[in-house]
Amino acid sequence: MNKQTRRNFLKTSLYTGATVAWTAKSWAQVKGANDTLRCATVGFRGRGNSHISSINNMQKREQGVKLTALCDVDSKVMEAGAKKHGVKGYQDIREMLEKEKLDVVTVATPNHWHTLASIWAIQAGADVYVEKPVSHNVWEGRQLVNAARKYKKIVQTGTQARSSKCIQDAVKWVQAGNLGKIKVSRGLCYKRRPSIGDVADTKEVPREVDYNLWLGPAPKKPLTRERLHYDWHWMWDYGNGDLGNQGIHQMDIARWFLGEMELSPKVWSVGGRLGYEDDGETANTQIIYHEYETAPLIFEVRGLGDVKGSGKRPTYRGGSVAVYIECEKGWAAIRNYGAVQVYNNDDKMIKEFKGGGDHFGNFIQAVRTRNPRDLNAEILEGHLSSALCHTGNISYRVGETAKTNDIKDFVDKKYEAASDAFNRMVEHLVDKNEVDLKATPLTLGPVLNMDTKSETFPNHKAANKLTTREYREPFVVPEIKI
Repeated sequence: MNKQTRRNFLKTSLYTGATVAWTAKSWAQVKGANDTLRCATVGFRGRGNSHISSINNMQKREQGVKLTALCDVDSKVMEAGAKKHGVKGYQDIREMLEKEKLDVVTVATPNHWHTLASIWAIQAGADVYVEKPVSHNVWEGRQLVNAARKYKKIVQTGTQARSSKCIQDAVKWVQAGNLGKIKVSRGLCYKRRPSIGDVADTKEVPREVDYNLWLGPAPKKPLTRERLHYDWHWMWDYGNGDLGNQGIHQMDIARWFLGEMELSPKVWSVGGRLGYEDDGETANTQIIYHEYETAPLIFEVRGLGDVKGSGKRPTYRGGSVAVYIECEKGWAAIRNYGAVQVYNNDDKMIKEFKGGGDHFGNFIQAVRTRNPRDLNAEILEGHLSSALCHTGNISYRVGETAKTNDIKDFVDKKYEAASDAFNRMVEHLVDKNEVDLKATPLTLGPVLNMDTKSETFPNHKAANKLTTREYREPFVVPEIKI
């Protein structure tokens, strides 16, 4: 196998659907400071455009990077992008990897493609910048970590907050004990998400989209939502709800402050898709409780407005997309990536950290040095934070509907730290958005015990099944052993 050429491997994968891992070394030599890194972006209808901008800006500043190829399953998007940027365009990532000699591949596809596209790029010899969440499920995220280790590649996660100086400094300051012991690490994702509509019949896929490629690892199913693009976030086959969309950023920051480098040994969730009926599957209102030894990590998701009919986001302590680190002597607030405010227990601000950073620049620097420790968001960090979102969703998905008072009793008796969050969630739903929780009750997930070494739920068959998926040939995420 190690005698197999890069071209032959990729041609085999492209034309026969083989999923054999290429084990040869990268065709490109390690790039020095004066060498040009050949870059490509996969998926650029949305977030990928920021990747392209970062590459082009560095190219304009003569920083040794060059955009050489683009890939998108939408031929209209691909052709327009290729023309605009003067590069070769591809619909199929396998063809691009076969024909182009790439040093860097950036991945901004829908979630269900993140891991496979990244591993294929790694096996083809490229370093990778992959958007969040880095995986669609727990198992494949670990395979991506293993691929980075096995092939000695630089893999950065697209959680930009990791490169913000203010948050870096605040993490060090809090972890040094300046606010005493952390009592709760709390993340919020309060972003109004309106109904995506209820489609009675299947919809026609846009002619310019190769739907087989779009589906990739996911089951081959007809389109059953109004919009092919973006609304996939709210479908389990492709997305991970707002936990994996926006919330992954805040989940990562919340875990970062705790300093935890494993998944939580216990997790449960409560929530529902409430306030409307549509084709979406993921929860739009949710609490996730990760029971860490250091302190609990509590995450809150709200997709309805602050009151019924409002387009405004709900807020808590002045933030809607935020992280609050609640400690013995006060609390820290991260409401954006450019500043962190610290308050005493009387809610008087006593300290402020400021300063942003260049996340993509950090990635390119590490590509130059060949040292993954230079990365601010190395792939292991991305895997762990993504998986915390996945395990919270798993508890929800295997849960059962329950009476509000019964859930309150469960929370108050066993998980007091989450009592306030639950009470506020009920108030948000019932009092402010007029949701009838008797007609549409909340779903309470079980407390799941995780084996943090194997990253499985050995005592819950249904939950454990959701740590991975059945992959569709030839789009199979390979098991990477190291």
